[in-house]
Amino acid sequence: MSPLFRRGDRRTPESSSGSSHERLVTLIGKPGCHLCDDAQEVIEKVCGDLGVSWEKKDITQDEELHRLYWEQIPVVLVDGAQHTFWRVNEERLRKALSAKP
Repeated sequence: MSPLFRRGDRRTPESSSGSSHERLVTLIGKPGCHLCDDAQEVIEKVCGDLGVSWEKKDITQDEELHRLYWEQIPVVLVDGAQHTFWRVNEERLRKALSAKP
């Protein structure tokens, strides 16, 4: 079971390869969302492998995020730009994070 989403809850990998170029992945979702849990698993794996920081934000705690994304959660941002929604493809995320920002 995944922990509750907290606004600004940033996760940093324990080992950083230094190749992250200060990249940031943001997972926008809500508690109790099975697609959000699935997306988090992919994000944890890819970000952990690449040494990229990630955070998660709860649309139920942020009116602006709710207005923008309530029909698309989970939404994944890479460096603040929307990367995907609903399902996260591991290889596509890995490729996006491996590219120069």
